[in-house]
Amino acid sequence: MLEISDLVKHYRLGKAKPIRAIDGVTLTIEPGEFVALYGPSGSGKSTLIDLVAAAMPPDGGTITFDGQDLAKMTEDELDDYRLTKLGVVGEPSDLTEGALAIEEASLRLALTNTRGANSGISALMDRLGLRDRLRHRIEELSMGERQRVMIAMALSTKPSLVLADEPTGNLDTEASENVLRLLREICDERGAALLLTTHDPQAAAFAGRVLELRDGHLRDYQPAHVLVPAASVEQSA
Repeated sequence: MLEISDLVKHYRLGKAKPIRAIDGVTLTIEPGEFVALYGPSGSGKSTLIDLVAAAMPPDGGTITFDGQDLAKMTEDELDDYRLTKLGVVGEPSDLTEGALAIEEASLRLALTNTRGANSGISALMDRLGLRDRLRHRIEELSMGERQRVMIAMALSTKPSLVLADEPTGNLDTEASENVLRLLREICDERGAALLLTTHDPQAAAFAGRVLELRDGHLRDYQPAHVLVPAASVEQSA
């Protein structure tokens, strides 16, 4: 599904040496696979997500989705890729204050001219525990609820690849686990691949494969101990 080969993205600030945000990354993600990219802030995780989302061009290497090189797609093909084949779970701060939760969640459906966009998103929001919050305005929602609105928006067009860049960065432990569990379950049911970036080892534990991105380089993650979601530990106790 997604093939990244020798990907490079460097930034130059003035006369300083280039920052090697992504420096020769190669990665393949299969349909239905859940991969976590673990690393500290500044390790290049967000840059990699932006490159896969075609928000910026790489300086070298290729990104291929379903056999198509993103760099060779037309603008119309890229628009279709971003809107229907790709789902990006953004920051809750990206939501529009004053808007209703259901309006924000159905935004991508509206952009694809899907009939009955609001009714079509209701079942998904219900699944995400937002049944009683559909008509609440964004500023009336908790951070966990706002994050679930972002998930509903990302999943609304039933994409085959979902990108989640630090989706639990502003949430407490319980809310983080609830969000990650729901995201994983829905992607599993739909056979969608999920690429998650995080600096939280506990969040990374939800993935089927964990890789570490540090100083622009990708490598196998070697935790000091076996990662197990806290909820799993509690259930086995």
